[in-house]
Amino acid sequence: MSPSDYAIAIDVATRFLDDQSVPEDGRFVFSYTIHIRNRGKVPARLLGRHWIITDANGKIQEVRGEGVVGEQPWLRPGDDFEYTSGAVLETALGTMQGSYDMLADDGTRFDAPIAAFTLSVPRTVH
Repeated sequence: MSPSDYAIAIDVATRFLDDQSVPEDGRFVFSYTIHIRNRGKVPARLLGRHWIITDANGKIQEVRGEGVVGEQPWLRPGDDFEYTSGAVLETALGTMQGSYDMLADDGTRFDAPIAAFTLSVPRTVH
């Protein structure tokens, strides 16, 4: 087996939730929708997640947990899974990055890295 047998593609779309945010109290709520696709050659299950969330003050929140949104999706090659979750920051700008803990059907465990993406209130980033 080669590393390309274990390939997970991850795309992210973010949104600022104005109706749930209270900027004067340092509460900025964001949603993010993650699209996961198994581009490898081996079916794999998403066992867990690890997030590093950093706000504009440099405050870091680290989140680890089982699955995503209460599920541990099993993806055959070419399969997709999409979910939406959220994050609350104390600033109007922040970043998230992390990885998914994956288990291939052949018993191989591997990390699917999630590249850093930005959470920002519209018109905050110039």
